[in-house]
Amino acid sequence: MERAGWRLAGICLAVAAAGALTGGCQAEGTDSSDSTPPSGSADPSDGGDGSPSPPSPEGLPAPDEARELLDGLTVADERSMTGYSRDRFPHWSSQDGCTVRQEVLRRDGEDVVTNDDCQPTSGSWYSAYDGETYTDPADVDIDHVVPLANAWRSGADAWTDERREAFANDLEGPQLIAVGDRVNQSKGDQSPDQWLPPVEAYGCDYARAWVAVKAAYELNVTEPERQELDALLDTCGGA
Repeated sequence: MERAGWRLAGICLAVAAAGALTGGCQAEGTDSSDSTPPSGSADPSDGGDGSPSPPSPEGLPAPDEARELLDGLTVADERSMTGYSRDRFPHWSSQDGCTVRQEVLRRDGEDVVTNDDCQPTSGSWYSAYDGETYTDPADVDIDHVVPLANAWRSGADAWTDERREAFANDLEGPQLIAVGDRVNQSKGDQSPDQWLPPVEAYGCDYARAWVAVKAAYELNVTEPERQELDALLDTCGGA
């Protein structure tokens, strides 16, 4: 996606009210964060070491674009957690009987079967963070790549609840990804200088997703966070 188009999509989502969120059938679960999966769905092909290739998050910028986005982010100290609550980021939004959590499970899974309430009853989910494949949707979390609490400390404390809801339910950018619940809980609300996915090879994609989300929503980064993201983008090579 062109840089201007990605920014426009993020801005449109950021100002959208809950009932106006885009992305089709929308939507539950924890954030320690179509029947036909889009291009970001898990790829069962060999990743080169015998493991599945991890899914590529929606709206992931190219490494050089991510570098430009990182350079444009404001570096500032973390803001206060005063007033923070996960309830200030209403999730998961619902539309036409499906929740955002259910939609991401369908999008990121393989051979996903759902019941009449859109709830997955079977399928498999490859977790790019820990390299594990899960077959029980109860073992899968939908991670907010930029955690809600981190966003609050980065500038979301000044947003309206409507904008926070758009952020927490963003299906257009790389903000939501299905991962194993245990690895997601180990992440908590930590930034990349404090926590990274155990699968080191995913560091490039993780940095690209993190930077894209922060740029789209004009969130700050700390200096240690910026330095770690810069180092991770160096691992992307010439891709």
